[in-house]
Amino acid sequence: MCDLLLGQVICFNDTAMTTAPLDNAAFAMVHHTQGGVVVDQGKIQAVGPAVDLRKAYPDARIHDYGTKLISAGFIDAHVHFAQTAIVASWGKRLIDWLNTYTFPEEMRFDNIDYARAVARTYFDLALSNGTTTMCSFATIHPQSVDAFFTEARSRGMRALAGKTCMDRNAPDGLRDTAQSAYDDSLALLNRWHGQDRLSYVITPRFSPTSTEGQLRALGSLWAEHPDCLMQTHLSEQTDEVEWVKSLFPQARDYLDTYEAFGLLGANGIYGHAIHLEPREVDRLREHNSAIAHCPTSNTFIGSGIFPMTDLADTLRVGLATDTGGGSSFSMLRTMAAAYELGQLRGTPLTPPALWWLATQGAARSLHLEDRIGNIAPGMEADLIVIDLESTPAIKQRMTRAETFQEALFATIMMGDDRAIDQVWINGKKHD
Repeated sequence: MCDLLLGQVICFNDTAMTTAPLDNAAFAMVHHTQGGVVVDQGKIQAVGPAVDLRKAYPDARIHDYGTKLISAGFIDAHVHFAQTAIVASWGKRLIDWLNTYTFPEEMRFDNIDYARAVARTYFDLALSNGTTTMCSFATIHPQSVDAFFTEARSRGMRALAGKTCMDRNAPDGLRDTAQSAYDDSLALLNRWHGQDRLSYVITPRFSPTSTEGQLRALGSLWAEHPDCLMQTHLSEQTDEVEWVKSLFPQARDYLDTYEAFGLLGANGIYGHAIHLEPREVDRLREHNSAIAHCPTSNTFIGSGIFPMTDLADTLRVGLATDTGGGSSFSMLRTMAAAYELGQLRGTPLTPPALWWLATQGAARSLHLEDRIGNIAPGMEADLIVIDLESTPAIKQRMTRAETFQEALFATIMMGDDRAIDQVWINGKKHD
């Protein structure tokens, strides 16, 4: 028996989003005021007006959410689940952040019980905020990847992750080697990639913590497994960019430290990418690479303002929390921060564009837009139900909203986990 979810429904006309997605989002967004979504065996069967779906599926189990909003689940394109415990730590920029908070915390993941406990906490928090898929860095410890994927699989989730590889500029006990990075990554790839709804991602942390030998080894691994994604960091802060120049004096720019070793491609996801040179932008476009935009992180650790409107029309861009450098597990808060940063550049994003970046846009950055990130027949049924009156402040603002976009924007700017009324994972209610 199939399930019929009733409420307001938001989705996107995918064919209208192939070019200039930020400009076209408002036109491509489809809003059913009294709509429904039919789910059967983990897949979306139909979406449309509730009255039509009731007639077409008279035997369906009814889940009536009233005026609440049914949407595709949020997708977090760049996260560090291992930094869950240090989220919102005070006052450091990137390099000091790593040395003061990140590296000491990640060393604790040599204990498999600790890794499992943090994975459980992370997934609890992510799901409570409506995030149904994420792409995560783990730590150098293979068991951190095992803990992440085991927890994701137990919940039926689509999730992506990889062992973080570092063989220099990190503490003792938190470095591998070029060979062990290759060997561990290959073993984890063989164990997890394509199992259930899981995908392995080749993961050099960033150029400063990998020697040329390690970057080359991981580039070779990617060439041998081109169906895998590769994730890393790029041009997050200006002092980081200068550090890369000192470590790689022969490189044309930061991106070249990846390109020279086979780590630039269409399946690459580059976190942050704030301070790019013109050549780097051109090369990312030529390769159809993706960028993960992490606005709460960019403000929290003082990285800068991502030039969203300069890049999103010609590059795959997905929204991301960057937990724990980002200060929130909430994709609603992340959308709000993206809006605020756009305002600082004089290019504020519309509510449909923000929602698209957190769903279908993020799915595209992970090359999963044919499976998740939208409500359409054949897509996997990862859904969230949003209460558009979740707090007194939002509810009173709703009384003055004249359009649906205005109502949606109030929840984007002021919403949090209280707005998430229900989560469906792979066609099943998540309790």
